Amino acid sequence: MNNLKMSRREVLALGASSTAGAAASSLVAGNAVARTPAADHPKDPTALPPTTDLSLEINGRAVVLQVDNRTTLLDALREQLRLTGTKKGCDQGQCGACTVLLDGRRINSCLTLAVMHDGASVTTIEGLGTPERLHPLQAAFVKHDGFQCGYCTPGQICSAVGALDEIAGGMPSFAATDPAATPKLSAIEMRERMSGNLCRCGAYPNIIAAILDASEA
Repeated sequence: MNNLKMSRREVLALGASSTAGAAASSLVAGNAVARTPAADHPKDPTALPPTTDLSLEINGRAVVLQVDNRTTLLDALREQLRLTGTKKGCDQGQCGACTVLLDGRRINSCLTLAVMHDGASVTTIEGLGTPERLHPLQAAFVKHDGFQCGYCTPGQICSAVGALDEIAGGMPSFAATDPAATPKLSAIEMRERMSGNLCRCGAYPNIIAAILDASEA
């Protein structure tokens, strides 16, 4: 029997050519034509994404914006209006760092498109108070040291404002279903109402103490 001697390079080249030949034969046998989506649907590189003009009231000020229809409310606030107090955390609605007040109700601004809210009123942390005249909740957070790194604090405060407004507006209290509970807002209820806002520093006891303090003011 003859010994067949081939170098490693020759073996690899032979294998590659065999694979390519088999693929070509398969396409011909099935009368198939290889196509790519890009070839079927060429894109105009100069085309701009669709935009919409919005009228919003941001922290009491009328604002007109032109936004890409894919822009979230969070990105419109941060990137176009430079209101960077509202933080981008998980960008998936899980951490609450982006909480703002939309027409008085707290929402995760990363989960909603800006174009959905033409004519709406938005309040961010910048609209709640000033260094010279803090909102009661801002003052309570300072008093009770309700923050460490501070990244989640704007969302925590906006969410707390919304939660207290919900209670004041008549939203049923969790304690109302417990005959043994006192009418006073409890730490347990406040923890539940604020459960959508995460603090990676673990300042929860001080955050809850600040909110309860502000609720009694």
